[in-house]
Amino acid sequence: MQQTEVDISAIVPVGSRRDDLPALLDEYAEGLRQAGVSFEIIVVLDGPREGLMNELAPLMAARSWLRLIELARDFGESAALTAGFSRARGRMFLTLPAYYQVVPADLGKFIEAGCQTDMAIAVRWPRAGSTIESWRRHVFHWLLGFITGQRYRDLGCGVRLLSRDITVEIPLYGERHRFYPTLATNRGFEVREIELAQSSKDDFRGRYRIREYLHRLLDILTLFFLVRFTKKPLRFFGTIGFLISALGVLFVTIVVIQRLFLNVPLADRPALLLSSLMLVLGVQVFALGLLGELIIFTHARELKEYAVRRVIGGDENPVEAPRLDAVDPGPKSG
Repeated sequence: MQQTEVDISAIVPVGSRRDDLPALLDEYAEGLRQAGVSFEIIVVLDGPREGLMNELAPLMAARSWLRLIELARDFGESAALTAGFSRARGRMFLTLPAYYQVVPADLGKFIEAGCQTDMAIAVRWPRAGSTIESWRRHVFHWLLGFITGQRYRDLGCGVRLLSRDITVEIPLYGERHRFYPTLATNRGFEVREIELAQSSKDDFRGRYRIREYLHRLLDILTLFFLVRFTKKPLRFFGTIGFLISALGVLFVTIVVIQRLFLNVPLADRPALLLSSLMLVLGVQVFALGLLGELIIFTHARELKEYAVRRVIGGDENPVEAPRLDAVDPGPKSG
């Protein structure tokens, strides 16, 4: 039996950090109800949480809009969101945190403005918080903007409205949910920031360990490659390999000139060893980029680096040109 479609599917991933969830869900539901849309709220428990499941399960009898999903173990927020997306019935998806960040009563305003774009991300404004937290947030967004060229103000906010197409075109894994707007913009989707009032209960004062800062830095570097060089690896590795090889050639030339014209012996010359290592390293880095290009070329048919916004006129489904293996009378390759 086909499930009834709704306007909004709100996905609430629940990890280790959460507030009074039953009360928060009721506030979310009231905000969506005031928006005048049909909705469902899907709570995804990231790993077994018996106490919370026992607390939420009885609520479903009086709340027809509530659905629960429990993952087998702690897979992370990206996996929890993906599990919610795959079981959602909404025409639009709304991600909501399991703790207070924005005023739930403002969800109607957010949905009304966000439906005009592919993805809308909430910006808590005016923003409260400590000076240290403010500096940490500014440094994070500045570094992300410097590396990717995309400027955002509050990627830490979990309130986002997005079309179903985005979840199909851009799969989530690892910790990529933090950078979903950046990945969507890179694919060609329109992303808009919408200011919402910060909740007075948004008072997280936890401390981030050095390991977590390192993880975020590595995530940003990974995003740099995904945005800039996923389809053109030779541009990155080839440039680095060429520079290293050029330096190696320069050092070798200097050493050879000194030996031929200045009578400087080659024995016990660290410069000769360094130049040789740089030449070998440069060739290896260049070959790594070339190998990446060969992999991209081999799988080019399976890759898609664009998103269609709309099609006007003609059949809704495009007619694809026949593939060569489709008209080949011989056996098809696997």
